Amino acid sequence: MKYVVTGGAGFVGSYLVKLLINEGHSVIVIDNLVKGTKANLEPILDKIEFHQIDIRDYESLKKILKNIDGVFHQAALTVVQDSFDRPEEYFEVNVVGTENIFKLANENNLKVVYASSSSVYGHQNIMPITENAKRNPINPYGQTKLDDEYLFEKYSEMGTKIIGLRYFNIFGKGQTLEYAGVITKFLDRIKHNEPPIIFGSGSQIRDFIHVEDVAMANLLSMTNEVSNLLVNIGTGKTITILELANVILEISGLDLRPIFKDPVQGDIEKSHADISLAIASFNWRPKKDLKEWLSEILKK
Repeated sequence: MKYVVTGGAGFVGSYLVKLLINEGHSVIVIDNLVKGTKANLEPILDKIEFHQIDIRDYESLKKILKNIDGVFHQAALTVVQDSFDRPEEYFEVNVVGTENIFKLANENNLKVVYASSSSVYGHQNIMPITENAKRNPINPYGQTKLDDEYLFEKYSEMGTKIIGLRYFNIFGKGQTLEYAGVITKFLDRIKHNEPPIIFGSGSQIRDFIHVEDVAMANLLSMTNEVSNLLVNIGTGKTITILELANVILEISGLDLRPIFKDPVQGDIEKSHADISLAIASFNWRPKKDLKEWLSEILKK
């Protein structure tokens, strides 16, 4: 099959591109290289077609999104704190850019698998979170992902096949510090013999999912007959931020204690995915264990 991956030079996108190539598919990568980098694709650059294009550029997209079998839409701005300072830009990239993809998919009869986010849920009291939970984002980034889901509904009604994957907290090798989740930031400080910094009490609950499992969820949802679905992609397992810090410190063997600072604006308290719909819909299950991965990384 021949697929387009937007944001294919980014963290998740590059893992997905490598998986597609390994599975024998042809891949066209679209990335504006503002945050992504070709270095992420170094081992397979000679096996892909690359276009440095912004997803807001409809006319350029139009030339590429034809005579293909599907689109994996990963391109987005994703830093919650940045979204408070640049809400208009986040809307343009994450919403206008996404509608460009959906519109062309509709015109060319393409299936789209795109990156939604658990941030659409906002604060939830009932755990684990199921897909029919009320959506109530608490930051501009989350609002753009909810706006994308409204577009999902609009284009699904028009007959476009779309799967939206609500990613929970993704981790893995190659995640940049700028866009990093808490795991990468903790590991960076440990590498420099510095204690992890916890914003808030550390009681925040997270569901961490490895990037390789996320890439496989994309592939399985594209190749499955299921269409027009919004589905959680997590592990169904949780850990608190304080527990995470202590696990990392224990594995590292360093005699340090976490530093606590004020909570971060727009931070969600509880995030725990119910993944039964993903399992039932396209027989996907996460395989990477967080603590085993941390042991591998810290003992190298």
